[in-house]
Amino acid sequence: MVASGFAQVDPDGPGPDDAGPGGPGPVEVTAGGPDPLEVASDEAGPGEPDRVEAAADEVGPAGPGLGAVTDGTVGEPGGAGGVPRRQLAGRRRATVAAEPAPELSDPELRGALEAILLVVDEPVSELVLAQVLEQPAERVGPMLDEIAAGYTAAGHGFELRRAAGGWRLYTRPEYATYVERFVLDGQSVRLTQAALETLAVVAYKQPVTRSRISAIRGVNCDGVIRTLVTRGLIEECGTETDSGAFLYRTTTLFLEKLGLNTVDELPPLAPFLPDDVEELADATR
Repeated sequence: MVASGFAQVDPDGPGPDDAGPGGPGPVEVTAGGPDPLEVASDEAGPGEPDRVEAAADEVGPAGPGLGAVTDGTVGEPGGAGGVPRRQLAGRRRATVAAEPAPELSDPELRGALEAILLVVDEPVSELVLAQVLEQPAERVGPMLDEIAAGYTAAGHGFELRRAAGGWRLYTRPEYATYVERFVLDGQSVRLTQAALETLAVVAYKQPVTRSRISAIRGVNCDGVIRTLVTRGLIEECGTETDSGAFLYRTTTLFLEKLGLNTVDELPPLAPFLPDDVEELADATR
C-alpha cells in the first residue's frame, strides 16, 4: 500500500473497474489527477487551518506522480504536458527597494533653498537643508555660499548670513534706519539699560558668576539676571569649582538676535574703553 496525500493506491488490489455496485473502488492517482493539496484545502473546515500544511509535509520525493515540496512550492507531475510549478499563497512576499531621490539641477537647488530660507524663523543648518531636499550636503554648502555672494554682489537690502550654526536671511545694517521706522514702537519689548549692561558682561566674560557680574557693574544684578534667563538670552552652564556658585553664559538665541555665528565674532572692547582705564582701575582698588 502506497500513501499519497489523502488517497491510497493498492498496486495489487482491484482497479476501478472491479468495484462492485455496493461501493466505489480505490481512488487512482494519475498524472492528470487532482492535486492532493487542493483536495485538502477544499475539505479543510474552519477548525483545521493547518490541514493543508500537514498534507504538504506528507508528500515526499517518493510520492507517486508528485514532486518534492521545497521552499513553499509544490512541483506538479513531470513528463509531457506537465503543469508549471505554483507558489503557495502567503509563503513569500516581494520587497521593493526605495528609489533614490532625483538629483536637482543647480537652478532647482538654488530656488528650493531660497524658498526654505524665506520661511524659517531661526537659523537652519546645512545638514537639515540637505535632509529636507534629499540632496548631498556637499552640494548644499557651496550653493549657500554662492547664494550669499550673489546677494552681496547684487546690492540687495538683505543678505544670507551664517548665524548660530546655521543660515538665515538678515537685513543689511546700512538699511537699519528704515527698518526701525517701519517697526512700531512697543511692538517688541526692549531691554533696559541695566539688562544690556549685564548681558554685555556675560557675553565678554562668560562663563561668569553673579557675584562677578555685580562686582563689575557695581550693583546687585540678581533681578536682571533672572530677566535675561527668562528671555532666553543667558543660561546656567555649571558651577564654579571653588565657591560652587552658578556660572552663566549666552545662548544660541543671543547669537541669533545679534546675527553672529560664534561669540568670537563679537567686536573687541578696546576701542570703547577710556584712555585712562588703568588709572580708573587703580583708583577703585
